[in-house]
Amino acid sequence: MSSSDRLPDYPLHSDLVRRLKSALDARDDETVSRLICTEVGHVDATIELANDDWMKDPAAPLPAGVLVGLWTLEYKRELTTPLCIAAARGHTACVRHLLSRDADPDASPGGQGALHEACLGGHTDCAQLLLQHGADPDLLSAEGLAPLHLCRTAASLGCAQALLEHGASVHRAGGAGRDTPLHVAAQRGLDEHARLYLGCGARVDARNGRGETPLSTACGAARRPDEHARCLRLCALLLRRGAEAGARDEDERSPLHKACGRARPELARLLLRHGADAGALDYGGASPLARALQTAACAPEAAPQRTVQALLNHGSPAVWPDAFPKVLKTCARAPTVIETLFNAYPQLRVSESWREVIPEEVSQMHQAFYQSFFALAHTPRCLQHLGRSAIRKLLGKKCFHLVPLLPLPKSLQNYLLLEPEGVLH
Repeated sequence: MSSSDRLPDYPLHSDLVRRLKSALDARDDETVSRLICTEVGHVDATIELANDDWMKDPAAPLPAGVLVGLWTLEYKRELTTPLCIAAARGHTACVRHLLSRDADPDASPGGQGALHEACLGGHTDCAQLLLQHGADPDLLSAEGLAPLHLCRTAASLGCAQALLEHGASVHRAGGAGRDTPLHVAAQRGLDEHARLYLGCGARVDARNGRGETPLSTACGAARRPDEHARCLRLCALLLRRGAEAGARDEDERSPLHKACGRARPELARLLLRHGADAGALDYGGASPLARALQTAACAPEAAPQRTVQALLNHGSPAVWPDAFPKVLKTCARAPTVIETLFNAYPQLRVSESWREVIPEEVSQMHQAFYQSFFALAHTPRCLQHLGRSAIRKLLGKKCFHLVPLLPLPKSLQNYLLLEPEGVLH
Protein backbone atom coordinates (compact mmCIF):
# COMPACT_ATOMS: atom_id res chain seq x y z
CA MET A 1 0.00 0.00 0.00
CA SER A 2 1.47 3.40 -1.00
CA SER A 3 1.62 6.30 1.44
CA SER A 4 -1.08 8.11 -0.55
CA ASP A 5 -3.46 5.14 -0.07
CA ARG A 6 -2.75 4.72 3.63
CA LEU A 7 -5.26 6.18 6.09
CA PRO A 8 -3.72 9.24 7.78
CA ASP A 9 -3.36 9.31 11.55
CA TYR A 10 -4.97 12.73 11.51
CA PRO A 11 -7.45 13.04 8.60
CA LEU A 12 -8.49 16.31 7.06
CA HIS A 13 -11.60 16.87 9.18
CA SER A 14 -10.10 15.89 12.54
CA ASP A 15 -10.07 18.48 15.31
CA LEU A 16 -6.27 18.66 15.42
CA VAL A 17 -5.98 19.28 11.67
CA ARG A 18 -8.70 21.91 11.83
CA ARG A 19 -6.81 23.80 14.54
CA LEU A 20 -3.47 23.23 12.83
CA LYS A 21 -4.72 24.60 9.49
CA SER A 22 -6.18 27.61 11.25
CA ALA A 23 -2.83 28.33 12.92
CA LEU A 24 -0.93 27.83 9.65
CA ASP A 25 -3.26 30.19 7.80
CA ALA A 26 -2.89 32.78 10.56
CA ARG A 27 0.92 32.33 10.60
CA ASP A 28 0.60 31.64 14.32
CA ASP A 29 3.99 29.98 14.77
CA GLU A 30 3.62 29.50 18.50
CA THR A 31 0.38 27.53 18.13
CA VAL A 32 1.77 25.48 15.24
CA SER A 33 4.79 24.47 17.34
CA ARG A 34 2.65 23.64 20.35
CA LEU A 35 0.25 21.48 18.38
CA ILE A 36 2.86 19.39 16.57
CA CYS A 37 5.15 19.04 19.60
CA THR A 38 2.58 18.32 22.32
CA GLU A 39 -0.72 17.17 20.80
CA VAL A 40 0.35 14.87 17.96
CA GLY A 41 0.28 11.27 19.21
CA HIS A 42 3.66 10.17 17.80
CA VAL A 43 6.48 11.98 16.01
CA ASP A 44 6.03 10.24 12.65
CA ALA A 45 2.26 10.60 12.48
CA THR A 46 0.76 11.22 9.04
CA ILE A 47 -1.28 14.43 8.85
CA GLU A 48 -3.71 15.20 6.01
CA LEU A 49 -3.79 18.93 5.21
CA ALA A 50 -5.77 18.82 1.94
CA ASN A 51 -7.79 16.38 -0.13
CA ASP A 52 -9.95 17.14 -3.17
CA ASP A 53 -10.90 13.50 -3.86
CA TRP A 54 -14.22 14.03 -5.67
CA MET A 55 -15.17 10.35 -5.28
CA LYS A 56 -15.86 10.96 -1.60
CA ASP A 57 -18.85 13.06 -2.61
CA PRO A 58 -19.66 12.66 -6.35
CA ALA A 59 -22.62 15.02 -6.02
CA ALA A 60 -20.44 17.91 -4.86
CA PRO A 61 -19.93 20.81 -7.33
CA LEU A 62 -16.41 20.69 -8.77
CA PRO A 63 -14.19 23.69 -9.58
CA ALA A 64 -12.85 23.90 -13.14
CA GLY A 65 -9.30 23.06 -12.05
CA VAL A 66 -10.47 19.77 -10.58
CA LEU A 67 -12.48 18.90 -13.70
CA VAL A 68 -9.27 19.11 -15.76
CA GLY A 69 -7.69 16.55 -13.42
CA LEU A 70 -10.55 14.10 -13.87
CA TRP A 71 -9.32 13.14 -17.31
CA THR A 72 -6.38 11.40 -15.64
CA LEU A 73 -8.39 10.42 -12.54
CA GLU A 74 -5.98 12.38 -10.37
CA TYR A 75 -6.71 14.40 -7.27
CA LYS A 76 -4.68 16.38 -4.80
CA ARG A 77 -4.07 14.84 -1.43
CA GLU A 78 -1.58 16.61 0.81
CA LEU A 79 -0.03 14.34 3.43
CA THR A 80 2.75 15.43 5.73
CA THR A 81 4.45 14.82 9.08
CA PRO A 82 5.09 17.00 12.12
CA LEU A 83 8.77 17.17 11.15
CA CYS A 84 7.97 18.32 7.63
CA ILE A 85 5.68 21.06 8.95
CA ALA A 86 8.28 22.25 11.44
CA ALA A 87 11.07 22.26 8.83
CA ALA A 88 8.93 24.08 6.27
CA ARG A 89 8.13 26.80 8.82
CA GLY A 90 11.71 27.09 10.05
CA HIS A 91 10.84 26.09 13.64
CA THR A 92 14.32 25.01 14.72
CA ALA A 93 13.40 24.26 18.33
CA CYS A 94 10.46 22.13 17.20
CA VAL A 95 12.64 20.23 14.71
CA ARG A 96 15.19 19.59 17.45
CA HIS A 97 12.46 18.35 19.82
CA LEU A 98 11.02 15.93 17.26
CA LEU A 99 14.43 14.58 16.27
CA SER A 100 15.30 14.06 19.93
CA ARG A 101 12.26 11.76 20.08
CA ASP A 102 13.59 9.76 17.12
CA ALA A 103 11.46 11.25 14.37
CA ASP A 104 12.42 9.78 10.98
CA PRO A 105 14.25 12.61 9.13
CA ASP A 106 13.51 11.01 5.76
CA ALA A 107 9.79 10.31 6.18
CA SER A 108 7.92 11.72 3.20
CA PRO A 109 4.29 10.57 3.02
CA GLY A 110 3.52 13.56 0.81
CA GLY A 111 6.39 12.81 -1.55
CA GLN A 112 8.75 15.38 -0.07
CA GLY A 113 10.86 15.03 3.07
CA ALA A 114 11.65 17.48 5.85
CA LEU A 115 15.02 18.30 4.28
CA HIS A 116 13.30 19.26 1.02
CA GLU A 117 10.97 21.53 2.98
CA ALA A 118 13.82 23.19 4.88
CA CYS A 119 15.67 23.91 1.63
CA LEU A 120 12.58 25.31 -0.06
CA GLY A 121 12.14 27.73 2.83
CA GLY A 122 15.84 28.55 3.09
CA HIS A 123 15.96 27.43 6.74
CA THR A 124 19.65 26.63 7.20
CA ASP A 125 19.48 25.75 10.91
CA CYS A 126 16.72 23.20 10.29
CA ALA A 127 18.62 21.68 7.37
CA GLN A 128 21.77 21.33 9.44
CA LEU A 129 19.85 19.66 12.29
CA LEU A 130 18.25 17.17 9.93
CA LEU A 131 21.58 16.32 8.32
CA GLN A 132 23.23 15.88 11.71
CA HIS A 133 20.49 13.37 12.57
CA GLY A 134 21.12 11.29 9.47
CA ALA A 135 18.84 12.81 6.84
CA ASP A 136 19.80 11.61 3.37
CA PRO A 137 21.31 14.63 1.53
CA ASP A 138 20.36 13.07 -1.81
CA LEU A 139 16.87 11.84 -0.91
CA LEU A 140 14.64 12.07 -3.97
CA SER A 141 11.14 13.48 -3.79
CA ALA A 142 8.21 11.97 -5.67
CA GLU A 143 9.16 14.31 -8.54
CA GLY A 144 12.73 13.01 -8.58
CA LEU A 145 14.23 16.11 -6.98
CA ALA A 146 17.03 16.04 -4.42
CA PRO A 147 17.13 18.70 -1.67
CA LEU A 148 19.87 20.55 -3.58
CA HIS A 149 17.42 21.06 -6.46
CA LEU A 150 15.13 22.91 -4.06
CA CYS A 151 17.76 25.47 -3.05
CA ARG A 152 16.04 28.02 -5.26
CA THR A 153 16.40 31.32 -3.42
CA ALA A 154 19.31 33.44 -2.20
CA ALA A 155 18.28 32.55 1.37
CA SER A 156 18.95 28.86 0.68
CA LEU A 157 22.72 29.28 0.15
CA GLY A 158 23.43 28.05 3.70
CA CYS A 159 21.26 24.98 3.06
CA ALA A 160 23.21 24.22 -0.12
CA GLN A 161 26.52 24.54 1.74
CA ALA A 162 25.30 22.20 4.49
CA LEU A 163 24.10 19.62 1.95
CA LEU A 164 27.43 19.59 0.13
CA GLU A 165 29.33 19.30 3.42
CA HIS A 166 27.27 16.18 4.16
CA GLY A 167 27.98 14.55 0.80
CA ALA A 168 25.19 15.74 -1.50
CA SER A 169 25.96 15.16 -5.18
CA VAL A 170 26.45 18.33 -7.21
CA HIS A 171 26.07 16.32 -10.44
CA ARG A 172 22.65 14.75 -9.86
CA ALA A 173 20.10 15.44 -12.59
CA GLY A 174 16.55 15.52 -11.30
CA GLY A 175 12.93 16.15 -12.13
CA ALA A 176 11.19 16.03 -15.48
CA GLY A 177 13.69 18.50 -16.95
CA ARG A 178 16.73 16.52 -15.76
CA ASP A 179 18.30 19.70 -14.38
CA THR A 180 21.46 19.65 -12.27
CA PRO A 181 21.74 21.96 -9.24
CA LEU A 182 23.82 24.30 -11.43
CA HIS A 183 20.96 24.50 -13.93
CA VAL A 184 18.61 25.43 -11.08
CA ALA A 185 20.98 28.14 -9.87
CA ALA A 186 21.37 29.46 -13.41
CA GLN A 187 17.63 29.50 -14.06
CA ARG A 188 17.06 31.42 -10.82
CA GLY A 189 20.00 33.79 -11.29
CA LEU A 190 21.72 32.60 -8.09
CA ASP A 191 25.33 33.58 -8.75
CA GLU A 192 26.61 32.63 -5.27
CA HIS A 193 25.03 29.17 -5.54
CA ALA A 194 26.65 28.73 -8.94
CA ARG A 195 30.04 29.74 -7.54
CA LEU A 196 29.59 27.20 -4.73
CA TYR A 197 28.64 24.35 -7.09
CA LEU A 198 31.47 25.10 -9.50
CA GLY A 199 33.88 25.10 -6.57
CA CYS A 200 32.63 21.62 -5.71
CA GLY A 201 33.25 20.28 -9.21
CA ALA A 202 29.96 20.93 -11.00
CA ARG A 203 30.30 20.51 -14.77
CA VAL A 204 29.90 23.93 -16.34
CA ASP A 205 28.53 22.55 -19.62
CA ALA A 206 26.35 19.74 -18.23
CA ARG A 207 23.23 19.16 -20.35
CA ASN A 208 19.70 18.81 -19.05
CA GLY A 209 16.84 16.90 -20.69
CA ARG A 210 16.31 19.69 -23.25
CA GLY A 211 19.98 19.77 -24.20
CA GLU A 212 20.54 23.07 -22.40
CA THR A 213 23.72 24.01 -20.57
CA PRO A 214 23.47 26.15 -17.42
CA LEU A 215 24.51 29.19 -19.50
CA SER A 216 21.69 28.51 -21.96
CA THR A 217 19.24 28.13 -19.08
CA ALA A 218 20.37 31.42 -17.54
CA CYS A 219 20.02 33.30 -20.82
CA GLY A 220 16.54 31.95 -21.50
CA ALA A 221 14.98 32.62 -18.10
CA ALA A 222 12.52 35.45 -17.60
CA ARG A 223 13.87 38.14 -15.27
CA ARG A 224 12.62 41.16 -13.40
CA PRO A 225 14.71 44.28 -14.10
CA ASP A 226 16.21 44.15 -10.59
CA GLU A 227 17.55 40.65 -11.31
CA HIS A 228 19.45 41.53 -14.49
CA ALA A 229 22.73 42.53 -12.84
CA ARG A 230 22.87 39.33 -10.81
CA CYS A 231 22.15 37.23 -13.89
CA LEU A 232 24.88 39.04 -15.82
CA ARG A 233 27.37 38.25 -13.06
CA LEU A 234 26.30 34.61 -13.13
CA CYS A 235 26.73 34.32 -16.91
CA ALA A 236 30.11 36.06 -16.73
CA LEU A 237 31.15 33.55 -14.05
CA LEU A 238 30.05 30.58 -16.20
CA LEU A 239 31.94 31.93 -19.20
CA ARG A 240 35.10 32.50 -17.13
CA ARG A 241 34.86 28.90 -15.96
CA GLY A 242 34.82 27.66 -19.53
CA ALA A 243 31.14 27.58 -20.54
CA GLU A 244 30.72 27.36 -24.31
CA ALA A 245 29.12 30.59 -25.54
CA GLY A 246 27.72 28.87 -28.64
CA ALA A 247 26.33 25.66 -27.09
CA ARG A 248 23.08 24.63 -28.83
CA ASP A 249 20.05 23.02 -27.21
CA GLU A 250 17.73 20.43 -28.78
CA ASP A 251 16.15 23.16 -30.93
CA GLU A 252 19.59 24.37 -32.07
CA ARG A 253 19.12 27.59 -30.11
CA SER A 254 22.23 29.12 -28.63
CA PRO A 255 22.47 31.23 -25.47
CA LEU A 256 22.64 34.25 -27.81
CA HIS A 257 19.28 33.34 -29.37
CA LYS A 258 17.77 33.28 -25.90
CA ALA A 259 19.39 36.49 -24.68
CA CYS A 260 18.11 38.27 -27.81
CA GLY A 261 14.67 36.75 -27.37
CA ARG A 262 14.59 38.17 -23.84
CA ALA A 263 15.67 41.67 -24.97
CA ARG A 264 18.89 41.58 -22.96
CA PRO A 265 21.46 43.78 -24.80
CA GLU A 266 24.11 43.65 -22.09
CA LEU A 267 23.93 39.86 -21.99
CA ALA A 268 24.05 39.63 -25.79
CA ARG A 269 27.18 41.79 -25.83
CA LEU A 270 28.80 39.59 -23.17
CA LEU A 271 28.15 36.46 -25.23
CA LEU A 272 29.41 38.09 -28.42
CA ARG A 273 32.63 39.13 -26.68
CA HIS A 274 33.12 35.47 -25.77
CA GLY A 275 32.78 34.28 -29.34
CA ALA A 276 29.06 33.60 -29.78
CA ASP A 277 28.09 33.30 -33.45
CA ALA A 278 25.92 36.29 -34.40
CA GLY A 279 24.71 34.51 -37.53
CA ALA A 280 23.75 31.13 -36.04
CA LEU A 281 20.42 29.68 -37.17
CA ASP A 282 18.11 27.54 -35.04
CA TYR A 283 15.99 24.65 -36.37
CA GLY A 284 13.32 27.11 -37.42
CA GLY A 285 15.83 29.13 -39.44
CA ALA A 286 15.78 32.08 -37.03
CA SER A 287 18.95 34.01 -36.27
CA PRO A 288 19.67 35.95 -33.06
CA LEU A 289 18.88 39.12 -35.04
CA ALA A 290 15.45 37.73 -35.94
CA ARG A 291 14.81 36.97 -32.27
CA ALA A 292 15.87 40.51 -31.29
CA LEU A 293 13.58 42.07 -33.89
CA GLN A 294 10.64 39.90 -32.77
CA THR A 295 10.87 41.26 -29.22
CA ALA A 296 11.80 44.87 -30.08
CA ALA A 297 8.24 46.15 -30.09
CA CYS A 298 7.39 44.28 -26.88
CA ALA A 299 10.25 45.70 -24.79
CA PRO A 300 11.19 49.20 -26.03
CA GLU A 301 12.38 50.07 -22.52
CA ALA A 302 15.15 47.45 -22.89
CA ALA A 303 16.85 49.48 -25.65
CA PRO A 304 16.47 46.75 -28.31
CA GLN A 305 18.49 48.83 -30.79
CA ARG A 306 21.56 48.05 -28.64
CA THR A 307 21.09 44.34 -29.23
CA VAL A 308 20.56 44.86 -32.97
CA GLN A 309 23.58 47.14 -33.13
CA ALA A 310 25.82 44.65 -31.28
CA LEU A 311 24.76 41.78 -33.55
CA LEU A 312 25.39 43.74 -36.74
CA ASN A 313 28.76 44.91 -35.45
CA HIS A 314 29.74 41.29 -34.79
CA GLY A 315 28.95 40.12 -38.28
CA SER A 316 25.27 39.22 -38.23
CA PRO A 317 23.76 39.29 -41.74
CA ALA A 318 21.04 41.91 -42.13
CA VAL A 319 17.47 40.88 -42.84
CA TRP A 320 16.74 39.79 -46.41
CA PRO A 321 15.75 43.04 -48.20
CA ASP A 322 12.36 41.71 -49.29
CA ALA A 323 11.50 41.07 -45.63
CA PHE A 324 12.25 44.65 -44.53
CA PRO A 325 8.59 45.80 -44.79
CA LYS A 326 7.65 43.09 -42.30
CA VAL A 327 10.34 44.36 -39.92
CA LEU A 328 9.08 47.89 -40.43
CA LYS A 329 5.56 46.84 -39.47
CA THR A 330 6.72 44.90 -36.41
CA CYS A 331 9.18 47.49 -35.12
CA ALA A 332 7.44 50.72 -36.16
CA ARG A 333 7.17 51.84 -32.55
CA ALA A 334 10.94 51.43 -32.11
CA PRO A 335 12.38 53.74 -34.81
CA THR A 336 15.94 53.45 -33.45
CA VAL A 337 15.77 49.73 -34.30
CA ILE A 338 14.60 50.56 -37.83
CA GLU A 339 17.37 53.13 -38.19
CA THR A 340 20.11 50.80 -36.94
CA LEU A 341 19.06 47.96 -39.23
CA PHE A 342 18.47 50.20 -42.26
CA ASN A 343 21.98 51.66 -41.94
CA ALA A 344 23.45 48.16 -42.20
CA TYR A 345 22.51 48.10 -45.91
CA PRO A 346 24.69 50.00 -48.41
CA GLN A 347 21.53 50.90 -50.32
CA LEU A 348 17.96 49.71 -49.76
CA ARG A 349 15.17 51.04 -51.91
CA VAL A 350 12.41 52.67 -49.87
CA SER A 351 8.88 52.30 -51.20
CA GLU A 352 6.11 54.83 -50.60
CA SER A 353 3.78 51.85 -50.12
CA TRP A 354 5.56 51.11 -46.85
CA ARG A 355 3.73 54.03 -45.25
CA GLU A 356 0.67 51.80 -45.04
CA VAL A 357 2.26 49.46 -42.48
CA ILE A 358 2.99 52.27 -40.00
CA PRO A 359 0.06 53.33 -37.79
CA GLU A 360 -0.74 57.02 -38.17
CA GLU A 361 -0.24 57.77 -34.47
CA VAL A 362 3.20 56.13 -34.57
CA SER A 363 4.17 58.13 -37.63
CA GLN A 364 3.13 61.33 -35.85
CA MET A 365 4.90 60.38 -32.63
CA HIS A 366 8.20 59.86 -34.50
CA GLN A 367 7.58 62.39 -37.25
CA ALA A 368 11.19 63.55 -37.76
CA PHE A 369 12.50 60.03 -38.25
CA TYR A 370 9.79 58.82 -40.62
CA GLN A 371 10.00 62.02 -42.70
CA SER A 372 13.74 61.38 -43.18
CA PHE A 373 13.04 57.70 -43.86
CA PHE A 374 10.51 58.22 -46.65
CA ALA A 375 12.53 61.07 -48.12
CA LEU A 376 14.98 58.34 -49.21
CA ALA A 377 12.31 56.97 -51.55
CA HIS A 378 13.33 59.72 -53.98
CA THR A 379 17.08 60.01 -53.43
CA PRO A 380 20.12 57.74 -52.93
CA ARG A 381 21.99 57.50 -49.65
CA CYS A 382 24.62 60.14 -48.95
CA LEU A 383 28.31 59.63 -49.78
CA GLN A 384 29.20 59.45 -46.09
CA HIS A 385 26.90 56.48 -45.59
CA LEU A 386 28.29 54.73 -48.67
CA GLY A 387 31.79 55.23 -47.26
CA ARG A 388 30.63 53.75 -43.95
CA SER A 389 29.24 50.71 -45.74
CA ALA A 390 32.49 50.18 -47.63
CA ILE A 391 34.57 50.29 -44.43
CA ARG A 392 32.17 47.96 -42.61
CA LYS A 393 32.31 45.49 -45.48
CA LEU A 394 36.11 45.55 -45.36
CA LEU A 395 36.22 44.97 -41.58
CA GLY A 396 33.47 42.32 -41.64
CA LYS A 397 32.87 40.47 -38.37
CA LYS A 398 35.67 42.44 -36.69
CA CYS A 399 33.90 45.83 -36.84
CA PHE A 400 33.26 45.89 -33.11
CA HIS A 401 36.92 45.20 -32.30
CA LEU A 402 38.69 47.14 -35.06
CA VAL A 403 36.68 50.37 -35.43
CA PRO A 404 37.73 51.65 -31.96
CA LEU A 405 41.37 51.21 -33.06
CA LEU A 406 41.01 53.48 -36.08
CA PRO A 407 42.59 56.97 -35.74
CA LEU A 408 39.23 58.69 -35.99
CA PRO A 409 37.23 61.03 -33.74
CA LYS A 410 34.85 59.24 -31.39
CA SER A 411 31.85 60.61 -33.29
CA LEU A 412 33.04 58.97 -36.52
CA GLN A 413 33.76 55.70 -34.72
CA ASN A 414 30.19 55.74 -33.39
CA TYR A 415 28.93 56.45 -36.90
CA LEU A 416 30.79 53.43 -38.25
CA LEU A 417 29.32 51.29 -35.45
CA LEU A 418 25.76 52.29 -36.40
CA GLU A 419 25.07 54.50 -33.40
CA PRO A 420 21.52 55.86 -33.94
CA GLU A 421 21.14 59.58 -34.67
CA GLY A 422 17.36 59.86 -34.83
CA VAL A 423 17.17 60.59 -38.57
CA LEU A 424 18.47 59.08 -41.82
CA HIS A 425 20.70 60.73 -44.43
